[in-house]
Amino acid sequence: MRAFLFPGQGSQVVGMGAALADASRAARDTFDEVDEALGQNLFRLMRDGPDDDLKLTENAQPAIMAHAIAVFRALTREGGVELTKATSFVAGHSLGEYSALCAAGSLDLATTAKLLKLRGQAMQQAVPVGEGAMAALLGADLALAQKIADAAAQGEVCTVANDNDPTQVVISGHKGAIDRAIEIAKAMGAKRAVPLPVSAPFHCPLMQPAADAMADALSYVVLEAPAVPLYANVTAEAETDPDTIRNRLVEQVTAMVRWRESVANMRDAGVEEFVELGGKVLGGMVKRIAPDAEVTSVVSIDDIEALAKEIA
Repeated sequence: MRAFLFPGQGSQVVGMGAALADASRAARDTFDEVDEALGQNLFRLMRDGPDDDLKLTENAQPAIMAHAIAVFRALTREGGVELTKATSFVAGHSLGEYSALCAAGSLDLATTAKLLKLRGQAMQQAVPVGEGAMAALLGADLALAQKIADAAAQGEVCTVANDNDPTQVVISGHKGAIDRAIEIAKAMGAKRAVPLPVSAPFHCPLMQPAADAMADALSYVVLEAPAVPLYANVTAEAETDPDTIRNRLVEQVTAMVRWRESVANMRDAGVEEFVELGGKVLGGMVKRIAPDAEVTSVVSIDDIEALAKEIA
């Protein structure tokens, strides 16, 4: 069994998609469709930068999705791969959940792009710049990360945002609390704590205004049942009901991304190969969660052709 995975924020890089667009008509059409939906030349920003503009949450989120879907469409439309025959499940890390739903036919591409643009703007606006922060705790599992967060909170928000793998957990909240967590992390047993270069404290209760904005936006969206089940960030379980998925998309703005559990549960369900489309970040996490699983990262046209040949 195989699962298709879709990357989250942090996998953006200037130049992303440029070589793929040159090699694939399906990829070019994907980037054009996203540009048209947003009324923005996002692909030019992806291709040429500047990096500071690409890193902005409102640009990074639709850009990462557009790149992943360009890879997916090159694989399916030109590589002759059928989703339902190629994979048993889809999953995405944070914003990657939207990419996964687009690939699985739950959301059309234009709607996905608009939702992620809004999501990025709403998450940025939820907390004034400088008031929130995030940090990665390395050499810490979920239980230890929770202890560190609880000790550092001192009346402020400090919670686990991403349970990425057995050795990396991300915390999020008020800047003062995150600073305290970084100071005490090593003494409490973490290998080290690294502040993340993010503009807002994602996946914590401070994001509630953004969750409210997404609840409103998603209430107007037609969301179909995915062609294959989605392993949702919030539950780490396979979901197929459109109304349930809609609720999970709202909840994930403030809730922890249960990535470690999602991968472990997919592995327990029989997945032997995890294929990351449009990035190379999730593969390392997967290997630390399920060392015996096969991991493939698909980014270039050569990667796409090799995977298409393998699946065929």
